Amino acid sequence: MNEIIILKVKQLDTQKLNRLVEESAGEGFRHIKRLVNDFESGVNKFDKDGEALFIAYQGNDVVGVCGLNQDLNVRKEVGRVRRLYVSQRVRRFGIGRMLMDSVIEEARKNYKMLVLKTDNPIADTFYRSIGFMVNIDSENDCHFLLLPSN
Repeated sequence: MNEIIILKVKQLDTQKLNRLVEESAGEGFRHIKRLVNDFESGVNKFDKDGEALFIAYQGNDVVGVCGLNQDLNVRKEVGRVRRLYVSQRVRRFGIGRMLMDSVIEEARKNYKMLVLKTDNPIADTFYRSIGFMVNIDSENDCHFLLLPSN
């Protein structure tokens, strides 16, 4: 497998995400199409304080994506993991973990906790494997990770 590079991006070439949009839609996921639509419309450009968008590249191909937003449902000390997706053809090579490591490292600069919401059992297993705990007391998120200060 060619080297995977994770880049924090300020601008998003949404055309380069077309393959991921189509692939994720084929799996029944709408969140990558929503990421593109929200970015293009300006609804969510991952550009507020404490926010970031990470893209995984294999050569010139985008093979994964994950974002970090402010969590508007709670206090300012909480960040929200958004739109994680890794292409089927490169799953099980640690790319999801690489993306999440980048998000967690970035989140430590601004937040005390990360939250996320998923209804996918495979994602649940993945998030638990990297240290997220299940939150049964919230309608807005289902997993959280405390971020000790550096």
